[in-house]
Amino acid sequence: MIRSADNDKLKTIRKLATKSWREKLGLFAAEGEDLVTAAQEAGWEPRFVLRAGADVEPELLAGVGSLGSGARVVGVYEQRWSAPGGDLSVWLHQVEDPGNVGTIIRAAHALADGPVVLGPGCADPFSPKAVRASMGSLFARPPARAPLAELPGNRLALSAHAGRTLAQAGFDPPLVLCLGAERAGLPAELEHDAVRIDVRAESLNVAMAASIGLYEAARRMRGDG
Repeated sequence: MIRSADNDKLKTIRKLATKSWREKLGLFAAEGEDLVTAAQEAGWEPRFVLRAGADVEPELLAGVGSLGSGARVVGVYEQRWSAPGGDLSVWLHQVEDPGNVGTIIRAAHALADGPVVLGPGCADPFSPKAVRASMGSLFARPPARAPLAELPGNRLALSAHAGRTLAQAGFDPPLVLCLGAERAGLPAELEHDAVRIDVRAESLNVAMAASIGLYEAARRMRGDG
């Protein structure tokens, strides 16, 4: 039973709250029973797992996590990256909010057979907020990293100001659904491939737009309309 805050495993968890340490160590933390279970079901072997009351004093574990209420289980894992590919995948440009990145990873896992590919300026998918938002999909479908020029196949970009609508788009696989941050938008080279989602509001949150785009692409690629 760990009873000292100076324990090396607790120190490691504290360090993993910082991106520079995650990059240096190649590790990340997953907080909570659901995420640790998802990792196990996906076949990820942890560096270590600490359980409150079994391996460590509960107040010590609560003190090193990012959850306000404190997690009863924390697992530490090696970062993994996928290769780009699949009939349907997502490419993100300058999506800086880790919650959005994690949510899009979850949506892609549910609706696509390819990963979320992170382009320049995106949030760390292994940050605590992104890991939580992925709801375990990070383990089932790890993200990829690649510039747009390296992605094969057709591209479909979602832009609030595009002339064509999503309903008018083609969905020939392999297809990469491209999205950018709500303010920064997408690179100019994607203007020819851009379509919009018809909404009554000015725009959608990028994670909402990704979910709608993935659903429509998956439906059309199945031949459902």
